[in-house]
Amino acid sequence: MAEILRLTSLAHGGGCGCKLAPAVLQDIISRTPALGAFPDLMVGPETSDDAAVWRLNDQQALVATTDFFMPVVDDPFDFGRIAATNALSDVYAMGGTPILALAIVGMPVDKLSPETIGRILSGGASVCAAAGVPVAGGHSIDSVEPIYGLVALGLVHPDKVLTNRTAQPGDVLVLTKGLGVGVLSNAFKQERLDAAGYAALIESTTQLNTLGRELPDLAGVHAVTDVTGFGLIGHALEMARGAGLAAELAADAPVLLPGVEDLVRAGVRTGASTRNWASYGALVDDAGIEPWRRDLLTDPQTSGGLLIAVAPDAADDLLALAHARGFGRSSIVGRLVDGAPGVRLV
Repeated sequence: MAEILRLTSLAHGGGCGCKLAPAVLQDIISRTPALGAFPDLMVGPETSDDAAVWRLNDQQALVATTDFFMPVVDDPFDFGRIAATNALSDVYAMGGTPILALAIVGMPVDKLSPETIGRILSGGASVCAAAGVPVAGGHSIDSVEPIYGLVALGLVHPDKVLTNRTAQPGDVLVLTKGLGVGVLSNAFKQERLDAAGYAALIESTTQLNTLGRELPDLAGVHAVTDVTGFGLIGHALEMARGAGLAAELAADAPVLLPGVEDLVRAGVRTGASTRNWASYGALVDDAGIEPWRRDLLTDPQTSGGLLIAVAPDAADDLLALAHARGFGRSSIVGRLVDGAPGVRLV
């Protein structure tokens, strides 16, 4: 049996590094027929937001999203946990509270035993239980590569929906998790990741972004997204485009996960990082930035942190709340200013 196989050996990519390159995705979406008039659709695909939002009534809006990917680690339980945490993050990024999940399962049943597949699902269910969410069903297929994720549904007050497009000039950008998940996961595949690095990888990718549901009630918070497959630059660029502003990112400001700097300086990076830069590099002024730092800023973040645009006078309160909620690596990483949508690294 294929129990001796590493889960990651069965997939051509892993985690949010599996995402289509931003330019490819944008081209595909541009070819999709425009939506008709749906007055209760509060958030759709037009700004590449984290989830769709549908107004149910004056007090409730439904947040709906789906996310799935191939293994980023070999332990099946950890893979399930990471995938579920990542899927629920999109609900939190909209200011919502998850209420229900459905499992998305594609497995090579000729290579993985029912016990291994069951451990993947158990890992996901454990995260959902911690979030107070039932996994109420789902769909499964026999596939060439192992795939797992969730459809996640949540609720938010219609007046408290957070999007990635409502930032204001002068807002500072706060990132709530450390960078370097893609670097650590690639080092893991290359068998270059030590126990401390693996522990940091799991700790970060399985930390639920529950802070998001508190953000609508925090004065000065204007826009939110989560940083995943397109890297910090890519998701900051989406936020800048949505608001019609320019983003300035301090290349040395993000806190890095343990061991990441040494690994990236040694040349460890993902193919997705290269694809990300090829997709949006023309919109980035990176003069004078060391190449390894640029690699980190384009590094795909599986189950990454929240990127929050907040008024400068509210940033300290936000950081204090984030730290109190266990997001000790939260830091100010940049700001939004008037100008043509793009990113300048400083």
